[in-house]
Amino acid sequence: MVHIRQQPRPEELQTSLSLVPSNPRHSPEVLRSNSVQVQESPTESASSQETWPIGDGVMVKKMENGKADNDFVEQSVIHRLSSADKISLRDIARDRIEVIAEKMHHLPEDFLENLKNGLRIILDGNVGAQQRDEIFMLQKLVQRRTDLTAKTLIRAHRVQLEILVAINTGIQAFLHPNISLSQTTLIEVFVYKRCRNIACQNQLPADDCTCEICASRNGFCNLCMCVICNKFDFEVNTCRWIGCDLCSHWSHTDCAIRDGKICMGSSVRIGTARSEMHFKCPACHRTSELLGWVTDVFQHCAPSWDQESLMKELDFVSRIFRGSEDLGGRKLFWKCEELKEKIKNGALESAAACKAILMFFQENETDSMGSIENGEGGRLAAPQEACNRIAEVVQEVIKKMEIVANEKMRSWKKARMDVEAFNREVDDKAKEAAEIKLDRQRKKLQIEELEKIVRLKCAEADMFQLKANEAKREAERLRRIALAKTEKSEEEYASNYLKQRLNEAEAEKQYLLEKIKLQESSRPLQSSCGADPSQMLMYSKIQDLLYNASKPDSAK
Repeated sequence: MVHIRQQPRPEELQTSLSLVPSNPRHSPEVLRSNSVQVQESPTESASSQETWPIGDGVMVKKMENGKADNDFVEQSVIHRLSSADKISLRDIARDRIEVIAEKMHHLPEDFLENLKNGLRIILDGNVGAQQRDEIFMLQKLVQRRTDLTAKTLIRAHRVQLEILVAINTGIQAFLHPNISLSQTTLIEVFVYKRCRNIACQNQLPADDCTCEICASRNGFCNLCMCVICNKFDFEVNTCRWIGCDLCSHWSHTDCAIRDGKICMGSSVRIGTARSEMHFKCPACHRTSELLGWVTDVFQHCAPSWDQESLMKELDFVSRIFRGSEDLGGRKLFWKCEELKEKIKNGALESAAACKAILMFFQENETDSMGSIENGEGGRLAAPQEACNRIAEVVQEVIKKMEIVANEKMRSWKKARMDVEAFNREVDDKAKEAAEIKLDRQRKKLQIEELEKIVRLKCAEADMFQLKANEAKREAERLRRIALAKTEKSEEEYASNYLKQRLNEAEAEKQYLLEKIKLQESSRPLQSSCGADPSQMLMYSKIQDLLYNASKPDSAK
């Protein structure tokens, strides 16, 4: 039976493009879902398209409605930039990493955001032939370059790297503002070392698969991509994806029908020689029957489908078993067509249709078990034929067990390598912790030594401050002493000067008195000879002055 998988849709995928699930590694048991619409054509259905979930087309409408605003902002930004500073998407796809990165570091954020918005519009599915030619040309420029390696991309600007990855993969989600991937992740996606599906992001090859497809296809992830068309989508719990129960590789049902991988094949059931619808895996080329797989999908998922989803799943089953030649496959085809017609005409509700198809599967399983017990047409198988078929079945089971054992051994070896790597990492971390502890102790000793030095310097500073204060007080005392001595010297000088002047005045007085006495003694002689009146007047004045000067002396 075909491999059955169940993968719950991450909550992030329902409302926005923040596609970072808590556990990106998908379980190998996943049934693909029905939340995205599928076209009726089996050759061009949405399941073979590389789609991204955008809630109610909000992102597309936002880009369309804001296109004029973006143009206005871009023009306003460009007006502030010289022609030498401006860059285009072609420049990013064509010029060297270092040159563009250097220019981008000097460009405003608005200009870089407009570049990303422009590329998102080009990558949008609803564009014309001119935009498609533009993206093809950009992809050709990027894919022809030989300098875009993991070593050179490390030097790229963040926006430059996002644009290069979006051009190379053709996925606009790498430009969305709500999606933030590390630079290492973007580089790994660009060089095909990590899955380009943002909801997956597994290292490639996924699960260390060594098959030819995983080894030869760049960027192929066997956990989320179709082996035939090499694309992925976000649909789970559906018949639109068929998984191989041996190699765990997946294919779109439409791609398998279109590529002829769903066809009639001989049954391996014991006691039967009939043919039934089989799926031939493009990866390992082994076959798996489809009727049991469809039964399991409907039993697990049909109760949660609405009417629209049920109609699309019935249509898928009809296309799968349209060319069936066995009775069970034809009955299932007729039943699906009958239920589709009744649902379209309103004669049957989705719940009743779901119960009807599940009842059909139960009846078909019962009839199949009865036919195996009784042989087809009531014919019992010959002992030798039964033994041969048993041997074939046993050989097939042994092959499957060997494959499973190899897978388990590979998983065990990988787990052991991971444990050893983890142990080495723990040892390295322990050494680093010990080194950090020693370094902390050294730093602590250095800090204590510095604290001692600081305390010593503080004590020295206090001592010098005390001495400075004492010197200041001593200087103030000396200044007062010098000022007092200066005042005393000035007073002594003034006193000595006055005494000197007084002595000089006293000497002059004595001189004048002697002169007057001499004149008085000679007055009688002058009077007898007739004195001059002017001389007499001067003589009287000198006597008055001497008399006035003698008064202070008598007072003393």
